[in-house]
Amino acid sequence: MNRLIGLVFVSGLLWPTSVPAGTPPNVLFIAVDDLACTLGCYGDLVAKTPNIDRLAATGVRFDRAYNQLPLCNPTRASVMTGLRPDTIKVYDLDRHFRQQVPDAVTIPQAFQRGGYFAARVGKIYHYNVPASIGTDGFDDPPSWNRRINPKGRDKDDEELIFNAEPHRKISAALSWLAADGSDEEQTDGMIATEAIKLLEAKGDEPFFLAVGFFRPHTPYVAPKKYFDMYSVDEMRLPFAPANDRDDIPVAAFAHNCPVPHYNLDHEVLLKATQAYYACVSFVDSQVGRLLNTLERLELSDNTIVVFWSDHGYHLGEHNGVWQKRTLFEQGARAPLIIRSPAALGNGQTSPRVVEFLDIYPTLASLAGVEAPENLEGRDLSPLLQDPICQWNGYAITQVLRPADDRLAKPVMGCSIRTERWRLSEWAEGDAGIELYDHQSDPMEFENLAIDPDPSAAAVIDRLRPLLRARASGKVPTTPFNPARL
Repeated sequence: MNRLIGLVFVSGLLWPTSVPAGTPPNVLFIAVDDLACTLGCYGDLVAKTPNIDRLAATGVRFDRAYNQLPLCNPTRASVMTGLRPDTIKVYDLDRHFRQQVPDAVTIPQAFQRGGYFAARVGKIYHYNVPASIGTDGFDDPPSWNRRINPKGRDKDDEELIFNAEPHRKISAALSWLAADGSDEEQTDGMIATEAIKLLEAKGDEPFFLAVGFFRPHTPYVAPKKYFDMYSVDEMRLPFAPANDRDDIPVAAFAHNCPVPHYNLDHEVLLKATQAYYACVSFVDSQVGRLLNTLERLELSDNTIVVFWSDHGYHLGEHNGVWQKRTLFEQGARAPLIIRSPAALGNGQTSPRVVEFLDIYPTLASLAGVEAPENLEGRDLSPLLQDPICQWNGYAITQVLRPADDRLAKPVMGCSIRTERWRLSEWAEGDAGIELYDHQSDPMEFENLAIDPDPSAAAVIDRLRPLLRARASGKVPTTPFNPARL
């Protein structure tokens, strides 16, 4: 009960008395590109992420948070509109959500209507990385009062980047650079600097500040000092049984990663792992600069901080899966941390299953901002107050596979995740089905849907209607570009 001392009720929430009653809370909305749960606060023993860990220690860390589609454009469009991919019809990198829902009210639009200044620095909506760095990318202009697009020396130094797969562009290949120069010369360092300037300029009025970092998206570029934090000799590839792939449908593997480990040498893979972690620590330092600025400007007590990544990321799991576009746990799960000054659950972890769709209604609820009635997520406010309260949540993630030499026609994969189970269907089961018991098999090595026993069959029968009620499993009739998927 000591936590209640010095607090007052404002609009039904507890709020620090250092903030005048009725003062609208600010929002610092931090997005990181291609970040898996490779963070110290998520139990990663390799990652050196003291600043994000500090945020988790003062907020609520969601241990089971799942994106709606593990690819940059669809998941970001889904988060920002609060609508599922099947509603906005965005499954690839080329389609803008306003083609299907032209009148959608995005998160920052809702905050603008609530009297907030809304600004974006860096990548919030989709960008082609690194080609579109320094531009507006695939942005949504109505979402912002101001947009800032820094471009650092990482663009100028692209010819120095090592590409382990020269037949691919560096945007899709395992590629990296231990860069010369300081943090502030890199695009992500410049993003932090510009965001700090906005905090200093707008700290006396309600703001929604979205800060989007490009790393650790390929190419893995960070100042050399971050590479020096990790020894290649200490890197390890994930364990998997030799026969791990034998019971997994072909469609479960992304078309751009059909060959285990891209046929790359073990030493190259370890260096790629080192480069990925170097970028994670580089971004962590930039997050630390933002958090330090909130404290310096005495804004922490009235600022909601949201930290999220657009989707998970593979570093060699299942005998050689890399990057994204899968419905495995590593692709569907991603970091989500919310620190609300009003939350009694700060400093705790929530084991409940939540979706990235939940971010929009949660922020609107916390700030008292009017949100559209058609949002498809849930308000996480109860979990911010009591992270282990009864929730009964489940998450739906899907991904579209193009036709190729493995698949005769495009296939939609849809997955449901409960606290214990993951069920995935490919073309509603016609192209394969997977069932994993996370109680006994957290790495998803044993597909129980292969000749299921009666108990596994009962689980499938129970979960399938829930899955199909939220995701159609149908391939869209609108054109999409398989080359870009």
